[in-house]
Amino acid sequence: MRQRNDDSFRLEPKPPRSRDGPSSLSFLSQVAREIGRAAGDLGRLSGGARGGGARRGRGWAMARLMGSDIGPRQRRVVIKARLVVLKQAGPRSAATHLRYIVREGVNREGQMAKAYCAENDVADVKAFEDRGRDDRHQFRFIVAPEDGLDLSDLCDFTRQLMQRMEGDLGTRLEWIAVDHWDTDNPHTHVVLRGKDQTGENLVIGREYISHGMRKRARELATDWLGPRTDLEIEASLRRDVDQERWTGLDRKLHARVKEGMVRMAADADSVEDLRHRALLIGRLQHLQSMGLARQFEPGGWELRQDAQIVLQRLGQRRDIIRTMQRAFGSQGREFAMVSDTSPGPVVGRLAAKGMAGELHDKPYLIIDGLDGRGHYVKSKATDLAGLPVDGIVEVRARVESVADRNIAAMAKNGCYVRREHLLELRSGGRGCAESEEIVMGHIRRLEALRRARIVERVSDGLWTVPTDLVERGKAYDRARGGDVALKLHSYLSIQRQTSAIGATWLDQQLINGRGWAAVGGGFAAEVHQAMNMRVDFLSERGLAKRQNGQVLVARNLVATLRAMDIDAAAKSLAAETGLKHRPIADGLTVSGTYRRSVTLASGRFALLDDGLRFSLVPWRPAIEKMLGRTINAVIRKDVVSWQLGKQRGISI
Repeated sequence: MRQRNDDSFRLEPKPPRSRDGPSSLSFLSQVAREIGRAAGDLGRLSGGARGGGARRGRGWAMARLMGSDIGPRQRRVVIKARLVVLKQAGPRSAATHLRYIVREGVNREGQMAKAYCAENDVADVKAFEDRGRDDRHQFRFIVAPEDGLDLSDLCDFTRQLMQRMEGDLGTRLEWIAVDHWDTDNPHTHVVLRGKDQTGENLVIGREYISHGMRKRARELATDWLGPRTDLEIEASLRRDVDQERWTGLDRKLHARVKEGMVRMAADADSVEDLRHRALLIGRLQHLQSMGLARQFEPGGWELRQDAQIVLQRLGQRRDIIRTMQRAFGSQGREFAMVSDTSPGPVVGRLAAKGMAGELHDKPYLIIDGLDGRGHYVKSKATDLAGLPVDGIVEVRARVESVADRNIAAMAKNGCYVRREHLLELRSGGRGCAESEEIVMGHIRRLEALRRARIVERVSDGLWTVPTDLVERGKAYDRARGGDVALKLHSYLSIQRQTSAIGATWLDQQLINGRGWAAVGGGFAAEVHQAMNMRVDFLSERGLAKRQNGQVLVARNLVATLRAMDIDAAAKSLAAETGLKHRPIADGLTVSGTYRRSVTLASGRFALLDDGLRFSLVPWRPAIEKMLGRTINAVIRKDVVSWQLGKQRGISI
């Protein structure tokens, strides 16, 4: 007879299966869905009257029925939401965000992430972007279960959450999601189109985004993993006692504030209450050590009014430090923040890039500086796709525009006159063409400031400017591009520059006589070694030599290397396009259709052709919006001025 072994029996619950159709919804969910649909229809029939369902948005009825109370034993899920009005965010906002969340190094294996949707495990991101190109708005969510490591399948969890949301909102949803495993807490980015299944604008009630969605996610996590035990609840709170960030214990303390004081009563109904009281007192003592709380009597505490703001900023600083530590790995670096108060420019290797907060399109850069420190830089207008990791960049505090200073100096009685500026330049020895080009640059600046309502155009060539033009112009630039200005010196890494046929950043350092002695190690030591290798490479080609401990380079080294680089690229492009290459020269106006950009060792160039010949002209970010259109490039002393439309004169 077989012996029984009851002790070997183990219960291993699996995640609940996803059941499609109305039967998968609870009776309460089905009722709320019908109420929401009816309210939406009434709102539309009444023309969106104040207080109607259309104004409240989908899901408001369900959010009211669910309430905002969440039991302590439910699993915790953090949801961050953002509504993006695409017209205000810019035409490339959606593409930039999708490109960021689907990037290298964020999945379980540290490789390129894969997007998925309700039907497919591998979603077509480009097709999703194209379908939503004309949408009025877009929803972006970050779903972060506290026990994300214990969930067997974040993909299935997200699909079930979105299915429950469809039931609550009464419409099919079109979304795309990406799971990120690059932090200590796995999370999911969800991008939801702003259209419902009928093609109308999808309006979700504020109550549902604030409470309903989070409660649905917590219910689902609890269904998967079961309710939290007493030990899990206490361990979670105990971890918050000495954290330098805004925690759940801080929220409990602020809920107890009465007349500016927190009183910790000694009477408790249970052992659990006593433990929670001890944890809250421990948190208060830690806040006191940070200068954010003060005990004025036994059991009575006073919290600083800005305690929440300080803790949130400390949490952000902690996140920045952890991000920088991931970027540098085992390489020791002193960390620094770059801002408008930084003493000077920072030059170095772009070690990493990303989005601060991950929900907003606010890029950050991490630079391995020549000063031996790691620098964290925030930027508003940086296009991350155009910045190669390991490239050489420079950031500096944003200063006032030279054009603004010139305009303010030329203004008389609050008016800038184009003709007077031209006469001033010509009397100073400038040629007619050069003077015209300089003034056109100032006119373009005035047009930009006019759109920002800083200056006013009275007539052709006459502008009224304020007395504080320089300060307002600087504020305008900071609002568009942040506190710091960024310059990309080289698309190539230091290692690739050592043997590149082209004018590199290393060549410019050799000409300027900078040796970057390897004192203190870090990136400066890498540059020192790379420059020695570059000298050897140039010496083999007769472009440099060592003499008496110094490095002598050939005359016009940069121009020679740039010409070699462009000639090699032109031969390849001529074979590819069947067009003849025409080199650019000083004083030449090149006219043609902007086809694409070409990245070489000497920099990035725009390819312009007129159907017979093509030229490679130094590229600028401003012309990217002119792709496929006819533009003109005026070359004057290595400076290129771009103009839209055809021009008379010497051209291709």
